[in-house]
Order: sequence, then C-alpha cells, then structure tokens
Amino acid sequence: MSETVSQLATIEVPYYFWIIYHLIIAVFIFIDLYAGFRRKHELTLKEASKWVLLWISIGVAFGLVIYFLTNDHELLGLYYAAYVVEYSMSMDNLFVFAVIFSYFAVPMIAQPVVLYIGIITAIILRASFIYGGLWLIEQYHWMIFVFGAVLIYCGYKLLRAGEVKVDPGKNPIVRMAKRFLPLTDYYDGVRFIIREKLSTNTRTMFTPLIITLLAIETTDVVFAFDSVPAVIAITMNFLVAYTSNISAILGLRSLYFLIALTMFKFKHVGKGLAAILVFLGVKLFLGGLNILEIPTWISLIVIFTILGVSIIASIIHKEHPTSEKQ
Repeated sequence: MSETVSQLATIEVPYYFWIIYHLIIAVFIFIDLYAGFRRKHELTLKEASKWVLLWISIGVAFGLVIYFLTNDHELLGLYYAAYVVEYSMSMDNLFVFAVIFSYFAVPMIAQPVVLYIGIITAIILRASFIYGGLWLIEQYHWMIFVFGAVLIYCGYKLLRAGEVKVDPGKNPIVRMAKRFLPLTDYYDGVRFIIREKLSTNTRTMFTPLIITLLAIETTDVVFAFDSVPAVIAITMNFLVAYTSNISAILGLRSLYFLIALTMFKFKHVGKGLAAILVFLGVKLFLGGLNILEIPTWISLIVIFTILGVSIIASIIHKEHPTSEKQ
C-alpha cells in the first residue's frame, strides 16, 4: 500500500462515531447477555446456530459501514480479511476455554457469565494493544520486524498445537490465587463471592468460579498478544483493525456453545491459520526492508484461499474430541 504508516494509523472518522459505535456494541452485549440470563435451559444446537448466524451477519454488515465511511473498496476488503482471520483465530481460542471449563468442572449455567466477562476484557485489551502497536510502529520502524517475528513464532506454535497440552492448573495467576484466596469447594450458581456461615460467625469466601475467571482473563492477554500483530499485518488503519476485532469478538459466546454442541473441531483451521500468520510475518519483514511490497489484493487472495481450503478440509474430515480435553 502506498500510504505511510502515520496516515494508515490515523483515525479518519469524527469523534462522535466512536461514542455511537461503543453504545451500539454495549447494546449488542446487553441483548446477548440478557437473552442468556433469561433462558431457563441450556442452549440448543438450533439456538446456538441462529445466534452465530446473527453475529456473523452483524460483522459482515459492519463492513458496509466501513465502506460508507471511507468510500474505499480496499479498506472494505481489508476489513473482511481481518474479520475472517480474527474470527478463525477465536475458534481455536475457544477450545482453550473449553479445556479451562472442563478442568474446573464449571456448571453450564455459569459458563456464559465467565465468557462474557472475558469478552468485555478482550475488547478493552484489543483496543489498547492495537493502538499501542500502531503507535510503536509509528515511533520505531524496527517494531515492524518484532511484530513479524511474533507472527512467524505464533504460526510455528499453531503448527505444534497438537503436541501442546493446556494445563490451567500450571497457570501462575491461578496457583497464586489458590494459595492466598479463601476458596469454597463448591459452586453457587453464577456467584463469585459468597458469605459462608460458620459455627460462631460468617466469613467471605470465593467460589471456584473466580479461579476460572482468572484463568480466562490471563489467556485473554495471550490471545490479544497473538492476534493483534496479525490484524496489524493486514491493515494499519486503526478504524479497520479495531472494528474487525470487535466484530469477531462479539459472537464468541454463541460460537463457543455451537462448537461444544457439534462436538467436533475444525482441526485443519489451525494449520491454515499457521500458514497465514507466517505469510503475514514474512510480508511485514519484506515491506519493512523495502524488498517487496505485496499488493493488498494478493494478500486477500492468499488469506481467503488458505482459510477456505482449511475449513473445507475440516468439514470433510471431522475430528471428535479426545480424552486430552477432559
């Protein structure tokens, strides 16, 4: 792309857009959370599918808002590329959440609450990381190579994902909390803190749900660290990078339950994402060294082709969960 990093990072919309945008996002989150609380039964496959389609439709529709604001076909394509990559990365992240919930034996009724707190945290983290990442690139050109190295490493890590076992019990934050917090040995609905009656008085206790939340929050930081360089490698326009991330995050609760109910993992998506991350990392290196500037349309073709092939391959060869996630 011909624009400078500074121009690409500039927010090209009026300030009141961000106020309206975040109010709309807050309404969406409230509607989804309210629907979850109001539901007296576990989410069915049909319900989860409808919610996932709704959130995907919202994410796709917002691309048209980007086009209306910018009148730029290239930014529209970059928004959809970033959205698809972030949404696909979220799919793998949700399996880590499933491991955490399984490890701590979290009741199904409490999982949506923990998921949504994690989603709200993720929104805050993504905004901070994207803005900070763009600022660093503006100030220090060599940070492009750091982000490129991060992407290549993340791609390598994804390729080895089948060999890596996630153990929430080894999380240092979780271990510290278990050591210092007074914990009950039972859950109490969706409550994190309870007042437990003793023989002579009462004392404040934490339920295991607080430990689960800490595990989710710390993995949120790792996920943000992995995904933000990817979106920055696709576009350095803050408007596109940030909104595509938020659109991808919004539907995670429904996507989690859809994945849990369908009982299979898109096993080849991880390999496809690994290839995309390595490609984006190499693209940053080549651009930073002024060796080769890969055109946006070629990047879009590469991203969508790899993801399309990996998703089709995953649907053809469904992989059922194994005991390692118990």
